[in-house]
Amino acid sequence: MTQAGKLRLGVNIDHVATIRNARGGAHPDPVRAARAAAAAGADGITAHLREDRRHIGDEDITRLTREIDLPLNLEMAATEEMLEIALRHRPHASCLVPEKREERTTEGGLDVAAEHRQLRPYISELKKAGIRVSLFIDPDPVQIAVAKALGAPVIELHTGAYCEAWNAGEKERAKAELARIAAAAEEGARQGLEVHAGHGLAFDTVGPVAALPQVMELNIGHFLIGEAIFSGLDSAIKRMRALMDEARAGAAGARIA
Repeated sequence: MTQAGKLRLGVNIDHVATIRNARGGAHPDPVRAARAAAAAGADGITAHLREDRRHIGDEDITRLTREIDLPLNLEMAATEEMLEIALRHRPHASCLVPEKREERTTEGGLDVAAEHRQLRPYISELKKAGIRVSLFIDPDPVQIAVAKALGAPVIELHTGAYCEAWNAGEKERAKAELARIAAAAEEGARQGLEVHAGHGLAFDTVGPVAALPQVMELNIGHFLIGEAIFSGLDSAIKRMRALMDEARAGAAGARIA
């Protein structure tokens, strides 16, 4: 995939499972959501198997690897339990993320600079198994340099601070956070890393990130699942795909004014 190529969309289906688990039972089925995402134009499926299993469960991962043709990106903490699960299922990719039991969602990126000794063996084992490893990090040059040194071929830049600033109406802070993402994407590509991005992206925030030529993939979930309540998953994904493509082509209005 070259920088001029199509920007990939990975659809995170975690929160279909969140709704299912609120009541128990089998509905709504996240695997059905993955099939719908594929039909709507997703390029991959992302699922985060958390230690506390608050949304995606082990059987979901088993079914996704068995029943879905799209590449599966397994988000996981760097623990022995999760490593064993990844090595058993052999997803296309594993994205190592920070995880705190008390958090509502992933808060910030991995501090790979501080945790490099802990992360190194997990990255090594996943790579030996033929699993593409990505590290979910804040858009920071130190984190990028350490990710490179650890041998991870992919970084995923945390876009949450940018999205939060935009949603709060703080345009100057949003501009500053977007500039950090842009600089990090450029640095990651310069280091020979494949650059992905995600967290908090919505219809009104995706354009400026999608317009960055170094970014090869966006992973978006919570917003799409929420929007699906009102417009349907197919419609939400197709609109997101169109906005990404428009921004990538340099259409007017894709950047923050």
